[in-house]
Amino acid sequence: MKVPPALWSWTGGYIGVHGGGGYGRTSFSDPYGPSIYGDIVNTPAFLAGGQIGYNWQTNGWVFGAELDASRAVSDGTNSCLAFSGIVVIATCNAGPNVFVTGTALVGYAFGPQGQTLAYIKAGVAWQNNRGDIANNNEFRDGDFAGYPRQVTQFDDGRFGWTVGAGVEQALTPTWSVKFEYDYMGFSGTRVATPPTVQFPPLAFIPASTSNLSSSYHIGKVGLNYHFWSDPSGPERSDAPLHSDRATAKAKPIAYMDNWSLEGGSRVWLSRGTFQWDYTIPPLIPGDSSIPGSRLTYQGLDGVSGELFARLDSSWGIFLKGDIGIGRFNKGKENDEDSSLTNLAYSNTLLSQANGRFMYYTADVGYDFLRDSTYRLGAFVGWTYYDQKSDSIGCLQIASPYHRCLAPSDRRLTSSQDTNWNAPRIGFSAEAMLFERWRVSADVAYLPWTDFSGRDNHLLRPNTTFYDQRGNGGAGIQIEAIVSYFLTNNFSVGVGARYWAMWTKNDSDVTFNCSGCDGPGTLDQDHALAKYNMERWGTFFQASYKFD
Repeated sequence: MKVPPALWSWTGGYIGVHGGGGYGRTSFSDPYGPSIYGDIVNTPAFLAGGQIGYNWQTNGWVFGAELDASRAVSDGTNSCLAFSGIVVIATCNAGPNVFVTGTALVGYAFGPQGQTLAYIKAGVAWQNNRGDIANNNEFRDGDFAGYPRQVTQFDDGRFGWTVGAGVEQALTPTWSVKFEYDYMGFSGTRVATPPTVQFPPLAFIPASTSNLSSSYHIGKVGLNYHFWSDPSGPERSDAPLHSDRATAKAKPIAYMDNWSLEGGSRVWLSRGTFQWDYTIPPLIPGDSSIPGSRLTYQGLDGVSGELFARLDSSWGIFLKGDIGIGRFNKGKENDEDSSLTNLAYSNTLLSQANGRFMYYTADVGYDFLRDSTYRLGAFVGWTYYDQKSDSIGCLQIASPYHRCLAPSDRRLTSSQDTNWNAPRIGFSAEAMLFERWRVSADVAYLPWTDFSGRDNHLLRPNTTFYDQRGNGGAGIQIEAIVSYFLTNNFSVGVGARYWAMWTKNDSDVTFNCSGCDGPGTLDQDHALAKYNMERWGTFFQASYKFD
């Protein structure tokens, strides 16, 4: 009689590393009343860290406890405390830099030999979030240095809560890979708000306090090493895990010594944002710059088509990439200005039209763990993103002293071009959960970004445009895909993707005005700026694998 293979046991301790990232937001309450606009700061984050834990398995059920710590790279800026058009508003900055979670886990092991663990988790979370609340330009004009500018800062550790879900796949009796989603929520922090200026009539608004809350949607890919195993389980080694049934239907390990090519197409349904801040140089060397204007493009819902491919060699080296092009005709632009002549705060609302974007990524990497049913590798590469759109109409939503256009006037008022380039450093993971189901993920950190763009203001009597340049900063690109193989070579899948890039705060913008100083003249003026973008959504794909 043939003896069935021993089941994989999840009982025992483990230690591992993870990387990931995602979307976060920090909300600032307005102590003065309901805001006209703002108070929510988007904080895209890249995470890297480690975890340690212990599991107990009873039949197919698995119970565990885990401690997880991550270092984060994140940055976000937005308008806040905009409760009146006659009061100088503030700029809120936020950037979480550390996350720690302690969670309890319950899951169920299934699949060949019980090698696949689906689980949910919940517990306590801790973050450190730092930033500031800084008044915008307080009527600085020419020789007048403006009213005393106020800034309040915070660097706060705060406990909260977390819930999550994931799937972990045993690769060998000592190694496993996990794909996980986590939600974290925090509240209760109070931060002082700076005093500000009202005009007209001239008055001073005293300092108060703002209540901060933050939340994060995070995707992670982790690699765990298992030890202290249940002695009743299978003997530990680094040999791959396969049942007789799985081995008969899976390609042998020797398959990995061959070359393979997989390629296909995707449709990406996505939403995008773009924001740029125009800031006034500091009055005192070493002081921070002063926000004067901010343009925020949001709700840019688009659809794109793309081609993708991955080439794997017999040495473990791989090449992969994608290229796509898309369009959008939805969205809005908020053009904010602070302390222009007799206006304390102006916010004009414009609609988006004629939007289009294109992008590509190209990577080369090496799979340091691989077998017929999984591969884990690291890569370096490059990414490019280009976006263009026009703005139509102009409606003032803040200042009682300023009008833009009549609601029925839908003329072209401005346009914006953006171009992003950045290197990518990351890792990819792929595992067959069942005979025909595959889960895969890519996590890429962008350690530096290069940005160029042009903003054209078309309503002004003279030709006016802004040349935009920025470098430094950082970014995150992450995606996860679940695929089903209809045949041994053809598969369909669904995935999720999140991209974010930003520059440093001291990037450059050049104001150009043709004819402002007379016919045939070009007036130029330099200022500081900051730029950031996000695009996220769901995609559907079909691919074919040649091997």
